[in-house]
Amino acid sequence: MTFPADAPAAEVLPSPNRGPRIGAGIDMLILHYTGMPTAEGALARLRDPEAEVSAHYLVFEDGRVVQLVPEAERAWHAGRASWAGIGDINSRSVGIEIVHPGHDGGLPPYPEVQIAAVTALCADILARHPIPAARVLAHSDVAPARKEDPGENFPWDRLAAAGIGHWVAPAPIRDGRFFAMGEAGEPIAALQAMFALYGYDQPVTGRFDEGMRAVVTAFQRHFRPARVDGVADSSTITTLRDLIAALPA
Repeated sequence: MTFPADAPAAEVLPSPNRGPRIGAGIDMLILHYTGMPTAEGALARLRDPEAEVSAHYLVFEDGRVVQLVPEAERAWHAGRASWAGIGDINSRSVGIEIVHPGHDGGLPPYPEVQIAAVTALCADILARHPIPAARVLAHSDVAPARKEDPGENFPWDRLAAAGIGHWVAPAPIRDGRFFAMGEAGEPIAALQAMFALYGYDQPVTGRFDEGMRAVVTAFQRHFRPARVDGVADSSTITTLRDLIAALPA
């Protein structure tokens, strides 16, 4: 069943993979890449009832925007995910899929025209919904153990320059103390508490395990992309501290 586009620039190609939102209103915006070889294949999958996956929007490499699900409805894009204690991300969010081959496809640069279209679409969505800057997130932020998208070459800094998302300049990478897999103790627990305070699904266990490495890696992909290695070095920790300090009171 067709519907009127929410975004003026969007062409409507309805997906059956949608349903009613549950509970609270829209307060998150989640960005993904398709991670498939072709745009046509991605569009077909997002409209295939057997795939049971969709998003509100799909942005092509040439800047074309397709709306698959009305913003008033729940698209099936985030899967098993969590942010700031919220488990049903799909009911709270608008999801944008960006046509891109992903890590398996060599992680090429995003085309300029595509980033311009994504930026304009995000601005349009944010004008309609009370989404805080710190809830404009990557799929990898809300599902760090499962997802890598939209990847470390996605230009979050450029979106932030356009007033979209939460961002601080990453702290410089320097030698010095770091925390990595296998370590344990109070400093690890304190760092875990900082990640949890920002919103990541990070239990405070005092152990740097695989789950924490996934969270550190996801954080680096979004906020410190110059080196994505899952090691909590001083640059990573300082950038996290600065982001927390920059949150609204």
